[in-house]
Order: sequence, then structure tokens, then C-alpha cells
Amino acid sequence: MSKAVIYARYSSDKQREASIEDQVRLCEERAAREGWKIVQRYTDHGISGASLLRPGIQALMRDAQDRRFDVVLTESLDRISRDQEDIAGVYKRLRFAGARMVTLSEGEIAELHIGFKGTMGALYLKDLADKTRRGLRGRVEAGKSGGGNSYGYDVVVKVSESGESVRGERRIDEAEARIVRHIFNEYAAGKSPKAIAHALNRDKVPGPAGKAWGPSTINGNWRRGTGILNNELYIGRLVWNRLAYIKNPDTGKRVSRLNPETDWIVKDVPELRIVDQDLWDRVKARQQGLRKLPEFHEKQRPRMLLSYLLKCGSCGGGFSKISATHYGCSTARNKGTCQNRLTVRQDELEGLVLSALQSRLMDPALCEEFCEEYTRYLNTLRSEKNASLNAAKAELAKLAKQREHLIQAIKDGVPASEVKDDLARVAARREELEAMLDGTEEEQVLLHPQMAGHYRQQVAKLTAVLNDDANRAEAADIIRSLVDRIALTPNRDGKLDIDLFGDLASILALAANKDGPLDASDASVQQVKVVAGVGFEPTTFRL
Repeated sequence: MSKAVIYARYSSDKQREASIEDQVRLCEERAAREGWKIVQRYTDHGISGASLLRPGIQALMRDAQDRRFDVVLTESLDRISRDQEDIAGVYKRLRFAGARMVTLSEGEIAELHIGFKGTMGALYLKDLADKTRRGLRGRVEAGKSGGGNSYGYDVVVKVSESGESVRGERRIDEAEARIVRHIFNEYAAGKSPKAIAHALNRDKVPGPAGKAWGPSTINGNWRRGTGILNNELYIGRLVWNRLAYIKNPDTGKRVSRLNPETDWIVKDVPELRIVDQDLWDRVKARQQGLRKLPEFHEKQRPRMLLSYLLKCGSCGGGFSKISATHYGCSTARNKGTCQNRLTVRQDELEGLVLSALQSRLMDPALCEEFCEEYTRYLNTLRSEKNASLNAAKAELAKLAKQREHLIQAIKDGVPASEVKDDLARVAARREELEAMLDGTEEEQVLLHPQMAGHYRQQVAKLTAVLNDDANRAEAADIIRSLVDRIALTPNRDGKLDIDLFGDLASILALAANKDGPLDASDASVQQVKVVAGVGFEPTTFRL
């Protein structure tokens, strides 16, 4: 009897939660007619088929690699994906795992279905996007919203005489409009976006979506028209299609790209003006003057040794350069919502971190002890796996003898009807064991025999690199491969406690003479997160 799994998905607003139940029910009926045994059901609720970054389909693919089923049953091929590349990838991986794909609409899927249905799915998505954009453009041409909403406005819900929803209407929210005008006036008067954000947060004024105010919320990006100070809707000018959003095929996340100005759709909506023209012009004049100064991020700066690793122990935000020589909490300075105002000198902090890496996290004796425990643990796992394989092989041999005895019994005159069920049970169990053993190899109960010795050699080389200013970029890469984060937390003495969190699995990659961090999905690798310090206990450096 074939082992089958069911996959069901719904995504659009026109579908409903019960759609999942309907798909599963129809698939179960088909499986019953075929005589297949359903061993699992995978579902994705309210998720588009344009990407494979869905928990249900990902779980299905993982189980396929473990050969837990023979057939994937779904309503139609576009339930799996509407992307040509994704459909082809799923099909190839299922075939490699020895599983078939069957749909209620197309039957058993073959290469021909992949080509035609993949193309149709891609065309469907493109056509849907074109129709959506066409409808949104019609709204914008009529002076209505093209999607989303801006701070300072309320969405107006209306119903036409025919009972249909009228979309795209909005009106000025006077309370938020006063905040918008306040921000413009403060900026025109010379205040920085950071100071404005601090004041708003201090006065407990809710920001967009109820979040705290930050400098970027106010300043935004003038080229992209983002941020309070760059939103032309505040002067009654609706600009649509300034940005295009494209989904990254690797991450599934949308990224924005600036469209040519000739593609922008601009419509005057004077009834939505919040800021008068004179105030707007004064703000734009100040922005233009500041843009003539060298951009901070465009200055040539040496690569920071601890970039992206420093975190505030009070709020979890980042610690960043607040001057040429000191680090401080970004949240405390940009938003004013964190009370950690302590700072630390860059050279002093880097010195402590390098010292910790060399004398504690990289202590050869300490790591040798870890390597021994790590080896013992992995060998235990491998022994258990090999024992399971040996037990399966022994059971398979026993089943073969049982089958021979049953067949001999029939030859000796025992009615076949009396041993039929036993034969079926033996055959089913043999299929399960053979599927489990197929392609599974015994693990060698051995890890790098000279791991600790090789590690000591690597430490000497790393120490030299970390202490050489000429190799600062290489040193920064090494630190980022060994350290997860560095937490800086105020203590009762008014100083900073510094906790260094390291990744010993990455260090073991060096000892195993591999390039880059170890693959955590590899069965032979156990990612071990520890806090740097003697005996792998938390160690605090006090300034």
C-alpha cells in the first residue's frame, strides 16, 4: 500500500479558511479510491503561492528527503506553487526522493505538466499584478488612495447605493495633522530629526502605527519620498508609482526600487493639504543645504572591528559610534526611549574583546576539553544511529525467513487464506524497512583525530591576525565568524558590564580545517552557543 501525504493551501481574500478543509476532503476521497494510506497532511493558510517560503511546503520537502511517503496528493499544481522555477525544483526533489506528485485536476504530474502549468501560473501572477496596478492607477487618477495610508489621514469607509464598498477615500486627521505641522515647524526652526523624535517620545506622542518616533521616520529618504518631511501629500500633491516593489527570489521578501520620474503618476488633491507652501519651501531649502555637506556614510572610514555585534543590554538595540572615539546606545540617542546613556571608548572595548578571544574563548586547554566532549557526544549519536540500522537489517533478515516459512506452509498444504494476512503484514513491513535503509549509510564512529592539536596551530595564526592592524578587515571577518553578539549593560556602579557571546561551532570549523562556519543542518554538527569565559560560564568585563 502506497503511503500518501496531502498538501492544501489558500491565499487570496476571495478564498476562505474552509477552502483548506475542502481540499483535504477531496484529496482524502481520491486516496481512498486509489487505496493509498494517508500518513500526513500539510497546510498553508493565507499564504501566496508566489514563493516556497511557506512552513507547510517546507515541512513536506523535509519529510520527502527522509522518504516518509511515496505520493504527494494536492488539488492542483498551482497549490504547490505558481512560480515556474519553484514548481520544477519541487518536482525534481520529489522524484529524487522517490515520490510521485498527483493532483485532482491534472492526474499524475510529469515534465509536460511542469512546463505548461508553470508557464500558466507565471502568466496568472503577471496578469493579476497588471490588473491590480490598472485598478490602483484608476483610483489615483480620481484623486483617491493607491494603497496604504499616510500619517495624518484617516481611511474613510463608504458604501455605494448598490451596497458595494467604495475604496480609496481618506480625510485629514486633525490631531495627527497638528503633529505633522509641529514637525515641519521644528525642523524649519533648525532642530534635528533626532531632537524632534526625542521630544515627541518624551511627550508620549504615538508615532505612525503606534510605534516610537525615530529620526528616519521624520527624515526618511528625499529621493524616494519617504519620511514625514518628504511626503508631498501634505501639500496636496498625490504621487503614485514612485517606487516599484520586487520580490527577492532567494528570501521571498519585497525590495523597493526607484522608478524613473516619467513613470510617476501625479495628481493634485488640495483638499488633503496639511502644510502650507511657505513652510514646505523652508523645509526643502534646509534639506537642500544639508545635502551639500559630505554625507556621513559616504566618508571614507576604517572598517569597524565590532560592527553589527554590539547590543545594548537594557533595550536590545544596537550600540553604535556616537563620536570619533566612543560607542553608545543608538536607541537612547535616536529615540530617547532607553535610559542607557553610558558610553565606552572604541579602543578600550576592542582591546577587551580581543583579549577575551585570545585568553578565554580561544584557550587551547579549554577547547581541547570541549573537543573531547564534542567527540564523545557525536560518537554516541552515531553509535545509536548505526545500532538502529543494524536492528533494521536484522529485522529484515528475520522477515525474509518468516516469508519463506509462510510460503513453505502453503506448499505443504496449509490453505492460502489462513496465511494471507501474515504474508501481507510481512510484505508491508519489509517495504518500510527497505525504504528506510535505501540510501542510508552507516556513520563512521570517528571525528577529526587531531582536532585539538590542529586547533592549537590555528590559534597562533588567528592571534597574529587579530593583533595586526594591517589586517584589520580580515580580523573583523574572523571576529564576526566567532562572536554572535556583545552585550553592554549598565551595572549598579554606573559602569558597563560587557558580556561576550561566542559560537564554538565556528571555532571547531577551524579545527576541522573547513572553510566558513559549520553547517548546522549537518547531522555531524551540533551548533553550540556559549558565553565566552572560563569553563564556558558567563564572564563579565567591567569598565
